[in-house]
Amino acid sequence: MTHTHLSDAPVTAQTYGLLFPDLPALDADESFIQRLGNIGGPCDGSDLPDPARDDAREAAGWPFFGQYVAHDITADRSALAEHADIEALRNARRQKLDLEGLYGAGPAGEPFYYDVRNSAKLLLGDHDLQRNTQGTAIIGDPRNDSHLFVSQLHLLFSRFHNAVVDSQRNARFGDAQRLVRWHYQWIVLHDFLPRLIGAPLAAELIDSGPRYFNPEHEPYVPLEFAAAAYRYGHGQIRDRYQINATTPAAPLFPEFLGFRPVEPAHVVDWSYLFDLPGRPPAPRARKIDGRLPRSLMRLPEAISGVVDTSPYRALSVRDLQRGQACGLASGEAIARHLGVPPLTREETGLAAIGWEKETPLWYYVLKEAAVRGNGDQLGPVGGRIVGEVLTGMLDHDPESFRVAEPTWRPVLPSATAGTFAIADLIAFANRSG
Repeated sequence: MTHTHLSDAPVTAQTYGLLFPDLPALDADESFIQRLGNIGGPCDGSDLPDPARDDAREAAGWPFFGQYVAHDITADRSALAEHADIEALRNARRQKLDLEGLYGAGPAGEPFYYDVRNSAKLLLGDHDLQRNTQGTAIIGDPRNDSHLFVSQLHLLFSRFHNAVVDSQRNARFGDAQRLVRWHYQWIVLHDFLPRLIGAPLAAELIDSGPRYFNPEHEPYVPLEFAAAAYRYGHGQIRDRYQINATTPAAPLFPEFLGFRPVEPAHVVDWSYLFDLPGRPPAPRARKIDGRLPRSLMRLPEAISGVVDTSPYRALSVRDLQRGQACGLASGEAIARHLGVPPLTREETGLAAIGWEKETPLWYYVLKEAAVRGNGDQLGPVGGRIVGEVLTGMLDHDPESFRVAEPTWRPVLPSATAGTFAIADLIAFANRSG
């Protein structure tokens, strides 16, 4: 396999590449990957301890918001499907933080997403995404129907868009779309990112921009981000979720598997996922510690596809394989490159399974979060990679508020003047009928 080296050729909108191309790839063989990631290995959190001791600082909905952002960035579904080969991944069409999966080509290009009575508004189902007669969601990114939480987030953003249209007298589609996109981008930078990487690093990146992710041409998607660091959320998934006041708590899979109509009893009450004013605190995400819950260690076939052996149903094995296929450097190598102290062998714990080399980046990011971030946020390596990419994408998008109107501030109603948070988006979206 030929690795993209960013100094060899200009980066285009069609390119995935390495953020740290001069660092050597970690050579992790398949037997080690399976020892680490398979059921019974260090990544297996099927028998988690008392959930109360595993509660992280942030609410349970944030990893799903992060997944929605990931789908937005990597909106070429064919290239980023779990079975895509690495060359397809490298050549996938890069997307911006622009909600393309929500809007598609707009009311003129893909009118079936829109309301014929008012083409500025998205067509909504009653309590679900709009679907065809066979139950398939009619949306711009099919991955947003992979499970209940991401499909309900897609519906939430649809309702938010329509509420924005209603709030702007005689609103044109493009004007409403820009307002939605900019408030969403604001949430990513000012609500989501500080929770994920810590307020000091988020403030540094927002104020000064990235140090390492500074492409001269169109921004690319770093493989260290797409194939490792931004897969942190797999470690935050709880064993069980309460979605509303009446439906019993259940695992993410198979109970809340997507690709099918949402029953009325499964409509998500967002106060069970995010902290909302006037409601009790939501359940928390799991602390990040390198382990995944049973539902992710035994993926249903609708998610994993048909696989030859059981290890390939474990999401941890798949995450590790992807990092190896992309030629990623070890977490320790990147830490040294960034000038931060690497985790020790005792902190990674890999010697216990007979591994004498350094740590695959995905697993390193999870263990670093546990050791350096108390399981609540990413550490210096994971946080730097994720923060640089998210801020850098906005800083290289001429249509983002960061570039088009740097002094812009949210204009929709908010509980806190001058800002806009996910709780404000939920409240505003509830205005939509």
